[in-house]
Amino acid sequence: MLHAPDVEMICGARHGDPFAVLGPHAQATGLTSVRCFLPGAQSVVVESAKGSVLGPLALQDEAGFFEGDVTLAPGAAYRLRVQWADGHSATIDDPYRFPTVLGEMDVWLLGEGTHLRPYEVLGAQPTTMEGVAGTRFAVWAPNASRVSVVGDFNFWDGRCHPMRLRRECGVWELFLPGVQVGAKYKYEILSGSGELLPARSDPYALQAELRPATASVVAKLPPFVPPSAARKQANALNAPISIYEVHLGSWRRKEGNQWLDWDELGDTLLPYARDMGFTHIELLPISEHPFDGSWGYQPVGMYAPTSRFGDAAGFARFVARCHAEGVGMILDWVPAHFPTDAHGLGNFDGTHLYEYADPREGFHNDWNTLIYNLGRTEVSNFLVGNGLYWLERFGVDGLRVDAVASMLYRDYSRKAGEWIPNVHGGRENLETIAFLKRMNEVVGGERPQAITLAEESTAFPSVSRPTYAGGLGFHYKWNMGWMHDTLAYMERDPIYRKHHQGEISFSLVYAFTENFVLPISHDEVVHGKGSLLNKMPGDRWQQFANLRAFMGYMFGHPGKKLLFMGCEFAQDREWNFDQSLDWHLLEQAPHAGMQLLVRDLNQLYRNTPALYQQDFEPAGFEWIEHNDTERSVISFIRRGVEDTSFIVVVCNFTPNVWNGYRLGVPQAGTYYEKLNTDSAHYGGSNVGTPLGTASAEAVSMHGKPYSVVLNLPPLATVMLEWKA
Repeated sequence: MLHAPDVEMICGARHGDPFAVLGPHAQATGLTSVRCFLPGAQSVVVESAKGSVLGPLALQDEAGFFEGDVTLAPGAAYRLRVQWADGHSATIDDPYRFPTVLGEMDVWLLGEGTHLRPYEVLGAQPTTMEGVAGTRFAVWAPNASRVSVVGDFNFWDGRCHPMRLRRECGVWELFLPGVQVGAKYKYEILSGSGELLPARSDPYALQAELRPATASVVAKLPPFVPPSAARKQANALNAPISIYEVHLGSWRRKEGNQWLDWDELGDTLLPYARDMGFTHIELLPISEHPFDGSWGYQPVGMYAPTSRFGDAAGFARFVARCHAEGVGMILDWVPAHFPTDAHGLGNFDGTHLYEYADPREGFHNDWNTLIYNLGRTEVSNFLVGNGLYWLERFGVDGLRVDAVASMLYRDYSRKAGEWIPNVHGGRENLETIAFLKRMNEVVGGERPQAITLAEESTAFPSVSRPTYAGGLGFHYKWNMGWMHDTLAYMERDPIYRKHHQGEISFSLVYAFTENFVLPISHDEVVHGKGSLLNKMPGDRWQQFANLRAFMGYMFGHPGKKLLFMGCEFAQDREWNFDQSLDWHLLEQAPHAGMQLLVRDLNQLYRNTPALYQQDFEPAGFEWIEHNDTERSVISFIRRGVEDTSFIVVVCNFTPNVWNGYRLGVPQAGTYYEKLNTDSAHYGGSNVGTPLGTASAEAVSMHGKPYSVVLNLPPLATVMLEWKA
């Protein structure tokens, strides 16, 4: 019979090697000793796979430990017929008779930290082993002394299903027969020091309960989405990209202030984005997160689409419908930090497994969050695999990586003495740099149609340059400098703008050093910053006119475009994540006019190669005049690949009408007004050049051989197309 200490440790949930005790064990007598631990069982009988009785098991410990010898061929299947104390009986498969879950190559790659798709082997995977349906569980917790699967299938009792440790990679594994899709579960972990930790959600869970509940849910792995040449072209550097940034929980709500589900969002959001002319939508993080007020930027379930809007299959349908509508899908992705919730990744196995141990490296003071230790290959692998998961298994077009600046610098938002230099004594986080490069290389190699975008607010060099050229490998970088300078200029009273002309023109000094996206994001309309409309100076008419002029300038400026929801119709109040946008404002003419302008700008942008083909090439931009400070006018040319494809953009940032304004142009011919933000259609004063056309004269101006005479409308942007 088994030694008493082993029995006591199994019954007390302290045994770190349950397979050494439980399940079938060949004896020298030729018999097989079968042992099981079934709390609440009165009797247990071993049956063959065909149902014949092989023998009873004797109760060795009142806690529920049974043992007995039966005649059983090595490796033969058997089942346990259990009589429970409540009177019912059941025949079950013994989890401890099944072989290992992880294959040897998986173990090797996980240990090495080079498994491109760890989500295929870790977490909860519904499967069939030896003809028995169930779920295999696997979790990385190398410093734990015991890990158990707990769930609604075992009364959340950590004694019932302790796991096997694969020491080669620090992963605990177990196949549980009969556990089906939809089962709720967590991991109960005993630390190396013997401390029972709060039950943890599965880091690789594909589904989670709706907050405030925190259990993981067994779910099927979404099917692979084949590559698409059309999506690759739609995401290319020379393609028009205009992004509509959306927080799903507050874009629109239904009766009772309830969220729309994935299918309802597909019925409403996607046609709206398409009709507005946006090429892509970008969702604030949808990875499962416990706190609504984090907007998703403090995720716990990195592999689980939030249950707020439905299940993963619903999200997959939503992405497919995006592409059917001709709209790309970008996700905000957060590998920078994670929250300290007890069911999450912090102190996961009783040690600082996912985060740096030293708070000078591992704790974000700004957000009260923990920082991933990207120097650990398993942590880096967890996140690289997660990025690939969203791209391959849902077909999303890209990942916008949040808070990259906070990742790159060890002294980010820290005072002297509050941070630890790198091995060379510098402030750069070398582990993060290596991680970002690898992530971008993996995406480029495995999903070349996809893009990555960095929210990076410093002048870190070559963010959007290839890794082989010394860059970080992102396709695009948010131009935070453009956003800051331009909004600072637009917030000024027009009478003072002439003293700050550099704020509106400085971005062209560095516009081609990176592949920039011009972002007017959610960060500009929260935390007391007010709405975009209310940043604008002047009376109500001037506020709308300023905003229309700004929109025109943005669409004329080199770089891809991003606009947060509500800005397209000039929402009046600051964004509130907990309620719908103010769609009723569209009943008012100025707001409806703003929406119409954004729609027309998107259509003009998409239909005009000069406005997007050479966004990142100096050949795509040419100043006409940026020193007309007295009249606060700037003008420039945008060029397409074809020499004859160009657009002239003129912005008047004063409320004055400049009649007879002579503007230098590069070609003889006629210049046609393609868009005027002061048009009455948009709520403007309808000032413009008569008939919307101007013929070039052989009068040199602004260093150009020809010129046209325009009537510049007040607080407006005008775009002109040349024809011979």
